[in-house]
Amino acid sequence: MAKSITVKELVDRFSLEVLAGASNLHRTITKPRAHRPGLEFVGFFEYFPQEHVQLLGRREITYLHRQSEEARNERIGNIVKYHPPCFIVTRNQEGLKYLLKHCEEEGIPLLRTPLPTSKFQELLDGFLAKALAEEIAIHGVCVNVSGIGVLLRGKSGVGKSETAHTLIRRGHRLVADDIVVLKRINPETLLGTHNGKTKEFLALRSIGLINVTRLYGRSAFQDETRIVLDIELKKWEQNELYNDLDVEPKFTEYMDVKVPHIEIQLQPGRDVAGLVEAAAN
Repeated sequence: MAKSITVKELVDRFSLEVLAGASNLHRTITKPRAHRPGLEFVGFFEYFPQEHVQLLGRREITYLHRQSEEARNERIGNIVKYHPPCFIVTRNQEGLKYLLKHCEEEGIPLLRTPLPTSKFQELLDGFLAKALAEEIAIHGVCVNVSGIGVLLRGKSGVGKSETAHTLIRRGHRLVADDIVVLKRINPETLLGTHNGKTKEFLALRSIGLINVTRLYGRSAFQDETRIVLDIELKKWEQNELYNDLDVEPKFTEYMDVKVPHIEIQLQPGRDVAGLVEAAAN
């Protein structure tokens, strides 16, 4: 099932001013990336992405201002009849009576932001990409080691959280413990984050839950990270020792995104956190 967010979520996230269509903020958005109409103003709609947020910057509004009233009504009317989720005007541009009229008639939210078009589009597209990304939840721990997003996986009790705790004490950052939410941002990018319920918490056997930010400061936690390495922690098995230089590179696939995979065997006294640091670097 495709993910969606409401127009109201955009309004709240970016503190947008609602100029029209306030009763229709429940309309849903299912497509990432905003669209700036151009060819549509001259009547070409063959590839019009009508399910996308429509962004009107200074270029688009200036063009409309320079049209006659009749031409302007025709151009706006041709777009609103496709009922896109909403229109967003940037730079707090004014003189929008004709837009207000059409949006009110069609029940389409018309929103406004003071931000420049390029800056706002960058923020909006980033937010939509994450909010609408395909996602799965896996059992494990996610840490950021020297700027590298690492998944720590393994059987329950193998020592994932304890390894993460050692890494945090060494200055690295926790992203998620126990349940890691993976988001597929694009065919090559996987984002790891938490599920919100255990944010900033790490579960240690015999100790219980600890809040890493209270113990080690704000720098001990970050909200998300790009996953670059998948590490499986395994119990020491003598017969499985091998020379890593002779082994073909391995990968783990999450939602068709390949992530380099390695295994680290555990043994009392072995510096597992140090090995994770070495693998990440």
